[in-house]
Amino acid sequence: MDKNDLKLTSSEIGTLWDEYVNGTAIDIMNKYMLSIIEDEKISCVFEEAIETFAKQKKQITTFIDNEGFPIPIGFTESDLNQGAKRLFSDIFCLHYLHIMTLHGLLGHTTALSASVRKDLRHFYDSCDDDGKKMYHKTIELLVEKGHFQRDPYLYPDKNPEFISSQQFTDGYFGNQRPLAATEIISISFNLKKKILEKTLSVAFSQVTQSKEIRKFLNSAQKTSEEQIQSFSKILQNDNLPVPTSWETEVTISQESPFSDKLMLYHIGFLLQTSQAYHGAGLAAAMRTDLVVNYEKIILKNLMVTKEWFNMMTKNRWLEQPPLVPNRKEIAKDR
Repeated sequence: MDKNDLKLTSSEIGTLWDEYVNGTAIDIMNKYMLSIIEDEKISCVFEEAIETFAKQKKQITTFIDNEGFPIPIGFTESDLNQGAKRLFSDIFCLHYLHIMTLHGLLGHTTALSASVRKDLRHFYDSCDDDGKKMYHKTIELLVEKGHFQRDPYLYPDKNPEFISSQQFTDGYFGNQRPLAATEIISISFNLKKKILEKTLSVAFSQVTQSKEIRKFLNSAQKTSEEQIQSFSKILQNDNLPVPTSWETEVTISQESPFSDKLMLYHIGFLLQTSQAYHGAGLAAAMRTDLVVNYEKIILKNLMVTKEWFNMMTKNRWLEQPPLVPNRKEIAKDR
């Protein structure tokens, strides 16, 4: 069967819709950052990121349009205040691009796994290739600048070992075992993402024009800090280093480069995507205290996300994705 005879499925339309809306939000952030970056090498990778998304956006638009669905509004130049003062340092911009690239890689992989039609699978393959290239470039540049925060090192045992008792899972009583390398993966990654989430909450709270949004951002900042401390304590208890914070990479500017809609959406995007990483950490945790820690964080994030959702809908800023037909409404007498 020719690929053009296959309609896109609901899952395929859903992935394209997500890629468009989230991509346009990050693209506006990247364009602002490019306008303030002074370092030539960092500027070059941002130029490449913007050019790459412009190509992807065109293809996503074609896919959606050919299926007869409306193109999402997403975020546009109207959400960017051209010429706004510097809000971030060059190094923070590079950290931001690196973390967003990690989000993109996960998003492309998820989208590919939901895709059947050949042309769409090839599109997500190309997106994944673009993401991997950017991942390598951002890491190499962070290492070159001396700002890449590597995970803790471990010393190898002489021989492989097997778990020999139930005490391996004990996180509260008896002799608590040290962290496993498989557990450190998620702790370290979640910490870095929480640090980004907190830093953006700090920056956005400085420049938002809305008292209500500022109150929410301050609350989100506090929640991020509490979760950073909980993860940090776990590492410190095993005498492991903790990633440094990035708040000092935010200037004292009070001039907003972005619309309130974009800033609030971006924090919600980070809250929602972080749940996937918390879930992965929960699945990998074999110590009871880690399990409880992840459960508390997931529950708290759900509460904060609900508050975010209410604010977005109140301001009519949350775009509705395509819905399944409401058969009861269609079947009503006219």
